[in-house]
Amino acid sequence: MAHHKLESAYQRLGERLNRFPQGAPPSELLFKILKILVSEKEAQLMAVLPVKPFTAQKAASIWKKDLVHARKILDELAQRAILVDLWENNKRLYALPPPMAGFFEFSMMRIRNDVDQKLLAELYYQYMNVEEDFIKELFTTGKTQLGRVFVNESVLSTENALVVLDHERASKVIGSASHIGISICYCRHKMKHIGKVCNRPMDICMTFNSAARSLIKHGFARQVDVSECMALLLTAYDHNLVQFGDNVRQRVNFICNCCGCCCEALIAARKFGLMRPVHTTSFIPTIDQYQCSGCTRCVEVCPVEAMSLVSANDPQHIKKKKAKPHPEICLGCGICAKVCPASAISLESRPERVVTPLTFSHRSVLMAIERGKLQNLFFDNHVAYHHRALAAVFGVILRLPPVKQAMASRQMQSHYLETLMKLWGAGGR
Repeated sequence: MAHHKLESAYQRLGERLNRFPQGAPPSELLFKILKILVSEKEAQLMAVLPVKPFTAQKAASIWKKDLVHARKILDELAQRAILVDLWENNKRLYALPPPMAGFFEFSMMRIRNDVDQKLLAELYYQYMNVEEDFIKELFTTGKTQLGRVFVNESVLSTENALVVLDHERASKVIGSASHIGISICYCRHKMKHIGKVCNRPMDICMTFNSAARSLIKHGFARQVDVSECMALLLTAYDHNLVQFGDNVRQRVNFICNCCGCCCEALIAARKFGLMRPVHTTSFIPTIDQYQCSGCTRCVEVCPVEAMSLVSANDPQHIKKKKAKPHPEICLGCGICAKVCPASAISLESRPERVVTPLTFSHRSVLMAIERGKLQNLFFDNHVAYHHRALAAVFGVILRLPPVKQAMASRQMQSHYLETLMKLWGAGGR
């Protein structure tokens, strides 16, 4: 009986996590991971929390506990980075982050003695790198993805610098953040425990704004200023790391400095490249065939194998090779241009600029529509959100292209939503 009860608590939490736009397919491995991170009782309580941020009063009402007791539970979970606590309009809110980017990473972003991080790393590796169901669903479902790549600013030409937008520059994200936190790289920390880590820097994972504020408060990140974070960005450039961050234009919450050998986002990009698992930059490399010596540096450094050597077709030098980019899988990060000793590689604009969602809410709605989970942004445990929350989600939907509006309407099967869309269309945008 106890064993059955234990399983059902973690199963319910697994089902709750899978309601996120970027879900977590339930499996025995997931339940083992959750068992390390939270107790049975905590799993039962977390399984009924709203998908969107909530107050302590809301949690107390759902749990049928007094406010003091509910806040104590919420604060303890926040101290372990299972929940994120944040302030919005002078009101303290809590949020259960998705597994990724969320509490999976948080659990490995500092050295801890309260959990078995070696066992956790082994389970994460099995769940994400071996079984692949979670990673494949996270990175290949739908057109709107969790993360995007930032261009390596050190290789931008004067012409490129004029067209690259502020939200496409990691330096601008750093310079505009209200809070900046630095933590251990989750991916390399995980690989260290299973004996597969590379020699790239570990203490280089960047979080910003409300997420950074919460992680700093609870000791999962150390607070730094803009100048120190910029120095770390230059260190990342020196080690040919790719900047992979929050796929939003405003209030970016994270930028990871990724290597192709350890980091899940780049591993997914390499395995599922044609499915566009991450959003690229608006640039692609171009090769000056007269300058290229075929030295292989660009091939060796590309984290997603988007560069290869082919015959130079030089009748005077039959064995001569030249670099060839593969734009269909290229991230547009610019690392190849950075390492080219002959300056034969430059960046040019893609035929179509990559469009980035404006905010977290915008991205969440798009992801939910494309993954058939839109109803989860409106309802939690069959209880409707407050009308203001509904209005916020509808506001995002009403600004979507007509095709995605139709997808949203079909998912919700809502005459109310259809009417709103018609009124919005009649009134103009």
